[in-house]
Amino acid sequence: MSLQEILTQRCSNKCELCSADGDLSVYEVQPGNDGSAEKSAMLCAACCSQIGDPATADGKHWRCLNESMWSEVPAVQVLAWRMLTALQGEDWSHSLLESLYLDEDTQQWAKAGMTAADDVSATPTRDSNGTVLVAGDTVTVIKDLVVKGGGFTAKRGTTVKNIRLTSNPEHIEGRVNGTQIVLISAYLKKTN
Repeated sequence: MSLQEILTQRCSNKCELCSADGDLSVYEVQPGNDGSAEKSAMLCAACCSQIGDPATADGKHWRCLNESMWSEVPAVQVLAWRMLTALQGEDWSHSLLESLYLDEDTQQWAKAGMTAADDVSATPTRDSNGTVLVAGDTVTVIKDLVVKGGGFTAKRGTTVKNIRLTSNPEHIEGRVNGTQIVLISAYLKKTN
């Protein structure tokens, strides 16, 4: 049986990421693809093109990862992790990424395929003390900050939990007074 036939049978003729039917093709997940079904996925044209250029990724399309990230197929898990990492600016993607568990080998494979431009942590985001911030950290605001368009001030001492990193290493996203806002990392201090 050919690789395409094996994958078509495995996916029941539906995209393994978004469940779209029709216009499917074999996608070999790099690096280290050996031509096996475990290192390949059957994807639709929309998923293939957006994986190839994450800058064009449509957040609405990728909400499908809520289901496909639980696939038992390592290649599908790797693709889900990479797209959730690329979409960390979306409100929903961060929580999905936090709940996604990959075994050590699969995690290494997923990270190995990320280019420096795709990797949010390529340039570290640092707080006012120079401490590196990572997604999910808790920070404290060290100066009263007027929230433009929000109609309130983020007061000194306000705790912001479960932060998200952005493509700009000087900014983070977090929820203050129930509103999702962007904060400048130089006015924050990591909480232990």
